[in-house]
Amino acid sequence: MVRVWDPTPIQTLRLRTFDLYQTIQPRVSPPQPVLIVDIDEESLAKLGQWPWPRTLVAALVQKMRDAPAIAVGFDIVFAEPDRASPERIAQSMTALDEAMREKLANLPTNDWVLSQVLRDTRAVLGQAGYPRDVGNFERPVRAPPMATLGGDPKRFLPRFTGIVRNIEVLENAAPGHGTFTLIPDDDGIVRRVPGAITIRDTVVPSLVLEMLRLATGQSTFVAKSDDVGMRALVVGGVELPTDRHGRIWVRYAQHDPSRYVSAHKVLSGEVPIERLANKLILIGTSATGLFDVKSTPLNPVMPGVEVHAQLLETVLTKTFLSRPNYALGAELVMTALAGLLVVTFIPVLGAAFTMALGALVAVALIGLSWYLFVEHSTLLAVAYPLIGSTAIYVPMVFANYFKEESERRQVRGAFSQYLSPELVEQLAANPDQLVLGGETKEMTVLFCDAHGFTAIAERYKTDPQGLTQLMNRLLTPLTGEIVKRRGTIDKYMGDAIMAFWNAPLNDPRHQANACETALAMIRALETLNTERAAAAEAEGRGFQPLRVGIGINSGDCVVGNFGSDQRFDYTVLGDPVNVASRLEGQSRAYSVVTLLGGATARAVAGRFAMLELDLLRVKGKATPESIHTLLGDATLVSDASFRALERRHGEMLQEYRAQAWDEALLRVGACREYAARLELALSHYYDMMEQRIHGFRQDPPPSDWDGVYVAVTK
Repeated sequence: MVRVWDPTPIQTLRLRTFDLYQTIQPRVSPPQPVLIVDIDEESLAKLGQWPWPRTLVAALVQKMRDAPAIAVGFDIVFAEPDRASPERIAQSMTALDEAMREKLANLPTNDWVLSQVLRDTRAVLGQAGYPRDVGNFERPVRAPPMATLGGDPKRFLPRFTGIVRNIEVLENAAPGHGTFTLIPDDDGIVRRVPGAITIRDTVVPSLVLEMLRLATGQSTFVAKSDDVGMRALVVGGVELPTDRHGRIWVRYAQHDPSRYVSAHKVLSGEVPIERLANKLILIGTSATGLFDVKSTPLNPVMPGVEVHAQLLETVLTKTFLSRPNYALGAELVMTALAGLLVVTFIPVLGAAFTMALGALVAVALIGLSWYLFVEHSTLLAVAYPLIGSTAIYVPMVFANYFKEESERRQVRGAFSQYLSPELVEQLAANPDQLVLGGETKEMTVLFCDAHGFTAIAERYKTDPQGLTQLMNRLLTPLTGEIVKRRGTIDKYMGDAIMAFWNAPLNDPRHQANACETALAMIRALETLNTERAAAAEAEGRGFQPLRVGIGINSGDCVVGNFGSDQRFDYTVLGDPVNVASRLEGQSRAYSVVTLLGGATARAVAGRFAMLELDLLRVKGKATPESIHTLLGDATLVSDASFRALERRHGEMLQEYRAQAWDEALLRVGACREYAARLELALSHYYDMMEQRIHGFRQDPPPSDWDGVYVAVTK
């Protein structure tokens, strides 16, 4: 039943098995007439940013047409008119006189120039399916005629309600129109390319299929299907086997730079005409800034255009991968047989001999799967039969062990009320650790304290039980967020929590886990305040929200059991701990929720939205610390407004530390506007910086001032 259901983890395991096969034995890539004209970083540097004027694209296509190329396919889309066309320039330049404006307006558009070149070239314009309607259906979707064998294929093909398409003048001129839509599997890897997709009610072939149609001089392509799903697509007498959804498996070869030529070298004539002649040419990009990057079984990062090139090579070498319709039935039969072997032989042979027999069966199944892949390019997964038989073997062999483990879990559960579960497990496995002493490790430490809790507690003078319940309501969700992200609770100090990461168990991303915890704690507190506010309104009483300050710092600490022979605690000591505590205290002074030390901020840079606030010499320390406020996760990092705020904020700090007071004040104003737009609570911090700057203007710091602010309180 699980195999028929086929949940994502099972699919991923099966697909990763097929990836392993391709990694062990990738397709051999003999010279093929497939070439990628690459809009690479070098071309952008030479010819300017994308999009280029369409006249430049026309010149590029003309070079290929004159070679001549067999067919040219665009892994890009021209969705808007060229802004560099003469009439567009005339509209944008207000200083032109009417005569010049009219003269420019009467010149041919750049799009028209490109359309004339496309009209005489076996060119396929790329387009893409879109999950929602973006209003591009004022004219019919362009696609070649399709013949069908076995029924209507639309019910099986990937379906899209919208399309990203080329402008009309180019569509009308181009002989071919194909989609470059790539649909990764759930793990983000592109293994199959849709041979055709349905856009509304029109079946549109892929870029590769359409290039093959033009190259072979065909007017149609054929879709074969049955009651189960798609079987194949046929073009030019070549049958391309597909899965039931019309996707073609790509047999990948290793990345080969010789597939690529730089676009600017084609335009400049540096590429010999023989290099372009009689080639199937794809025009695409490997430039990082254009974001056409995919993951494949052989390469975690590959330009999307090379996926299409590799599919073309797969077709030309006829090294198709196929997963036949009987694959599911075969895997179910193998699962049943392996399970029956386990059930039959464990009572007779015992666990050890059954394991040996199972190992032999496993080797035989793996060998069969590998043989089918190598000799017949057939994909038959054996991972699930092995998992199924193991799932039967394990409970039969370890039934008694599970009973004993259940009793142990009860003991562990009792002690876990007092110690972290990770520590309990580690101490249970290594009782010799129950001694005084510790080890030096890089740690991340978090302090969280409720602000204004004294005033709240005063309202409970006559209701100490109510205060206890409030404390539990506050500490329980905050503790849950810490433990959920591999944190260890060190201690509770009234309304404060101390926690740390990377002990007792190693955590290679301890800085990131601490930052994620801080953001989750803030969200949990917002939820708690919302619930308390609703309850207060229902009861007709006043409401005062709970607020916290959080300090996080990383560095080398000593962690272990400290105390006396009679009683000791598992805790962490060291200067980074003291700094984290001071940072939590300074969160009040800077009017932010979370402050990070410099070491933590550097470790998570780029993954979280942060702003450096100051160079601070905390009370009791001689060395200044770079402090940062944590504002959000990667979603906020990618926000254009936040990136603008980040730039302005950095410039403000530079001008502040350079004692350029007037410029710094201007930057503060700009930062305040961006922060307000993003709804970030930074207005009090910028008020503080304005007060500082005004103060320094009246009473300038000494000439050797290093920009460090000295905290006078903890």
